Amino acid sequence: MSKICQVTGKKPHFGKQLSHSHRRSSRRWDPNVQVKRYYLASEKRWIKLNVSTKGIKTIDKRGIESVVAQMRRNGQQV
Repeated sequence: MSKICQVTGKKPHFGKQLSHSHRRSSRRWDPNVQVKRYYLASEKRWIKLNVSTKGIKTIDKRGIESVVAQMRRNGQQV
């Protein structure tokens, strides 16, 4: 599963891990992506979304219908 939020577009960030002896190694910070099911009342069907916790809060605030409409305007297929 790719670690990309479908609502906010959050992706992994990359950087260096620094040890006690200051040896550097590459690492990545993954967003907290969850698979959630939402019911679209207008279409009478369930959809599955890969959303970060920030995306879940956005859906709770704006509503699933509004978020899906915005995603479709941006060209995503839902």
